[in-house]
Amino acid sequence: MKYLAAYFLAQLGSKRGKPTADDLKKILTSVSIEVEEDRVMQVVEALNGKDLEELIEQGLQKMTSVPSGATAAIAATVGAAPATVGRESKEDAKAAEKEEAAEESDEDLGFGLFD
Repeated sequence: MKYLAAYFLAQLGSKRGKPTADDLKKILTSVSIEVEEDRVMQVVEALNGKDLEELIEQGLQKMTSVPSGATAAIAATVGAAPATVGRESKEDAKAAEKEEAAEESDEDLGFGLFD
């Protein structure tokens, strides 16, 4: 990804249209990134002479066809939530009543926070 970003930066810069491997190396080393020679050459050869706007458009079209896992997970939890609401058993209800009674009895200990 860093090599692709460097290629786009070089293409947007003064060498619009034909960035060289040296251009990419210069960009990457300026921000202290170790450069792998084979990766740089691979990117330059694959993208040489291609239009930046067309590449971005192709990438966006590919990304719209990719399903998002987060959306499916949210839909699953939202769909499951109504099924569990209101299904408390009698034991759960009794336990909740006992908790409330215990909390109420703690309130009348004869002293308060600001006394």
